[in-house]
Amino acid sequence: MTLTTTVEHQHADGHTLRLTFAEPDGVVRGGLVVLHEEAEEVEEGLGLLLAGLAGEGWLTVTPHLDRDNLTQQDLLEATDATLSWLAERGVQADLVGVVGFDLGGTAALVVASNRRLGAAVSVGGQGVTGLPVLVEIAGRLTSPWLGMYGDAGDEAGGAEVEQLRDAAATANVATNVVHYPGANHRFDADPDAAAEAWQRTLNWFDAHLR
Repeated sequence: MTLTTTVEHQHADGHTLRLTFAEPDGVVRGGLVVLHEEAEEVEEGLGLLLAGLAGEGWLTVTPHLDRDNLTQQDLLEATDATLSWLAERGVQADLVGVVGFDLGGTAALVVASNRRLGAAVSVGGQGVTGLPVLVEIAGRLTSPWLGMYGDAGDEAGGAEVEQLRDAAATANVATNVVHYPGANHRFDADPDAAAEAWQRTLNWFDAHLR
């Protein structure tokens, strides 16, 4: 089983960021930055997620973020530092993606609207104080983006998912918004929905990170 490792990474500006990563057993296909609501402290669920993505061939890394005081500037600086770490490990910029879950889903869309990455995926997306409203930034996406949402609890839920889909469609990159009607914002807690979301995520990265 792939194990996770935690390191202190010093960015070029002198700041230190804690990162937890998982490496593939074989050839590294590229790198994935994982943004997750548990990322302040890596718990078992996030560790399994990192290991699962590493098992698909991706060097997978999550920055430890203070979700209660997260601003857009903090998020982008942490992402830049994580991207720098991946580059130091030999991962090419066009083979790097970002994937976010729940609160991290919102963060992933913010990153995908401010940085040029190979691909981005949002699985759910609750509102985060200090970060922009999703529908207001979706049209500015600069990275191919897949968004998957339930209903109750998501910033984009129910009818709002159509607004988000329309906004994203105006961006100059590939986008796809998937709605799981009748499900709460953690629709991936349902085994069938989780399996589909996982496969969609893998397919999106397979299509754009190559």
